[in-house]
Amino acid sequence: MNITLSIAIIALIVWAWWREKMWRSSVEKVTHAAGLKTFEADKLAALFVGLKEANHALVKEEYLRRLFEALLNEIRQGVAIVDDEMRIKFSNRTLAHLFQKTRIHRGRMLIEELQDHQITDVVQSALKEQRRIVREIELSNSTSLTSRYYLIEAAPLPAKAESGAWLMVHDITEQTMAEQIRKDFVANASHELRTPLTLINGYVETLQSGVLKDAATIQRCYDVMEKHGKRIVRIIEDMLTISRLENGNSALNIEPFTARACMQDSLDQLAPMLQQRDARIDLDLPADGGHMRGDRFYWDQVFSNLIENSLKENPNPGLVIKITGKWFADHILLTVSDNGIGIATHDLPFVFKRFYRGHKHHSPQIKGTGLGLSIVRRAIEAHGGTIGLTSTPGVETTFTMRVPV
Repeated sequence: MNITLSIAIIALIVWAWWREKMWRSSVEKVTHAAGLKTFEADKLAALFVGLKEANHALVKEEYLRRLFEALLNEIRQGVAIVDDEMRIKFSNRTLAHLFQKTRIHRGRMLIEELQDHQITDVVQSALKEQRRIVREIELSNSTSLTSRYYLIEAAPLPAKAESGAWLMVHDITEQTMAEQIRKDFVANASHELRTPLTLINGYVETLQSGVLKDAATIQRCYDVMEKHGKRIVRIIEDMLTISRLENGNSALNIEPFTARACMQDSLDQLAPMLQQRDARIDLDLPADGGHMRGDRFYWDQVFSNLIENSLKENPNPGLVIKITGKWFADHILLTVSDNGIGIATHDLPFVFKRFYRGHKHHSPQIKGTGLGLSIVRRAIEAHGGTIGLTSTPGVETTFTMRVPV
C-alpha cells in the first residue's frame, strides 16, 4: 500500500513538473514569435503567474465573504456593520425581521433605517469611547400597545480593519417577561400562602388561650381553619401538578370515563362559587355523556380550572358559561365559552404561561397564582391535543380543545 502511494505521489510531482514546463514552453513560443527577448519572456511569464495568483486570491476572498454573510443570515441576532459616519455597510436578514422590515438598505444612515435613537446612541458611544457598549432598551409598538425588549451590543471594528463599528441586537422579550412573571409569582404566592397561614395561626392562638367557651364559636374557628388549610393545599397541588406535567415525570393513568361525569364533578366542586356569582351553566354534550379515554385526574383539573377561571375573571352576576362537545371519527372538539368581560388582545399570547395574570381593573381582587390555565394547556398537550383561545371583550371568550379519539 505504501509503495502504491509513493508511486502516485511521484507521478503527481512529475505531472505537475511536466505541465509547468509545457506552459512555460508555450509562453516562450508566443513571446519569441512576438519578437521578445528571453529575459522579457521570463518577466511576462512571472507577470502571468502573479495575475493568476491574484485572481485566485480574489475568488477565495469572495467565497469567504459570501460564506460569512450566509452564516450571519442564519443566526438569531440582528447584526450590522457601519462606517464612522453611521452608514450601513452590511446587515443580516434577522435585523430586518426584528424591526419588521422587508430589508435594510446598505449605504443609508442607521437612524434612517432603524428609526430609533436608543440604538444609534449605543453605536455612537462605542465609536466615541472606542470600547464595547452593552445596553438594554424597550421599544413600544403604538399599534398593538405592546413593548419588546432588546439587548444592544456595539463595539468599534478591529484596528486593522476599516474604521467603523459592529452592532448586534438580541430580542430578549421572552426572557424579560419570564423574569417579570417569576417575580410576580413569588409576590403572589407569598401573599396567597401568608394570608391563610396568618388566619390559621390567629385562630390557633385564640383556641389555645381558652377564652372561647361557646361550642358553636369554637366550631366556626375550626371551619375557618379547615377552609384556609384546603386553600394552602390547593396552591401546593397546583405547583406540583404543573411541575409533573412540564417535566414529563408523570405517566398518564388512562381509563374510560364520560365528559359529562367529569364536568359534573367540577360543577359540584365549584357550586358555592356558582351560587355566589349567580352564574348559569349550559351543557351541550352527546346523549351518552361523551365517552373519552384519558387521565381522569388531569381532565378534572382541565374543566375545574376553565370554569373557575371564567368565574374569577367575571365577578358580575348573570354570567353564562357554555360547555359543548362534539365527537368526530378521529378527534373530539370541546369548547368552554362565557359572555363575560373578555380578555384584552395584548394578554392573549401570554394567558397559558406559568404564573401569568392579566392586568385587569379587578385583578387585585382575584385570588390565585396564575397556574390554572398553564395546567390546562399542559394537560391537554399530554393527551396529544391542542387548546386555543379567542376573545371579543364584552361579547365572548372561548377556549377550544381538540384531542384525538
